[in-house]
Amino acid sequence: MFHAASNIAAKVNEAFIFVTAACVVLLVAVTITMIFFLFRYNRKKNPVPSDIRENTPLEILWTVVPTILVLGMFYFGWVNFGYIRNPPRDAIEIGVIGRQWSWAFTYANGKQSDVLNVPVGRPVELVLTSADVIHSFFIPAYRVKEDCVPGMKTHMWFTANELGTYDIFCTEYCGLAHSHMRSTLNVMQVGDFENWYEAEAAAPGAEGLKLLQSKGCLGCHTTDGTKKVGPTFKGLYDSMVTVITNGKERTIRADEEYIRRSVLDPGADVVKGYPNIMPTLPVTGKELDEIVEYLDRLK
Repeated sequence: MFHAASNIAAKVNEAFIFVTAACVVLLVAVTITMIFFLFRYNRKKNPVPSDIRENTPLEILWTVVPTILVLGMFYFGWVNFGYIRNPPRDAIEIGVIGRQWSWAFTYANGKQSDVLNVPVGRPVELVLTSADVIHSFFIPAYRVKEDCVPGMKTHMWFTANELGTYDIFCTEYCGLAHSHMRSTLNVMQVGDFENWYEAEAAAPGAEGLKLLQSKGCLGCHTTDGTKKVGPTFKGLYDSMVTVITNGKERTIRADEEYIRRSVLDPGADVVKGYPNIMPTLPVTGKELDEIVEYLDRLK
């Protein structure tokens, strides 16, 4: 009846179906009773009302039935909560960092990406935290959601039942570009995942792209020419841009000096038409060199 793309979704569906079915049965029972009473005890048939003091079978019925329903709901909640909160020992552990306004995923071998890649049929445990404010990691198709809190680690787990791609959202309002804080869960065949996991990025500038992903830059900027909260990186290097500097508008060349200054002091030259919301990135000199090299190649 309900599609379950993960094992957790199946558990949530069971509880949802039980609660929904119980509510429907009660709705039908109460509605039928109301209609019956409407005709059975209308004023024409009962011109003189009588006062009914007690009805032992009825009192037992409306005590026992709700008790059974509540215990049933408690059972589903207790059993499913224990299952949902306790990952198996052989689960693949992946670190998740939420930051304004992107997700970064780190694997056991140090590999990083801005897309969550997982193998089908294998349990995956996500260890979540935040680099700035509270975020909430949510995969709607999997019925899983967990807060990412600065200074602490939370966790969640799931097993993907089928191949495909699924949306990832932040469901805790976290600032101006909250609605842009999205990513993708990519479920792969086990062999394809292992190949990706073990592959080395050898393309020139690839390290710069990895840094842009891990530092959260691609939450506000793109590499394909489309606009988001911030201007696109594609074609930016060595182009002419109009910026606001100390409240004054000017046109400058986006050369290496401009790129470095924009990373180290984002508010110095704000591109016209865009908000001044970029945080200062914690980067080393070598990392900044890699970013500049990548942007230089991104024509």
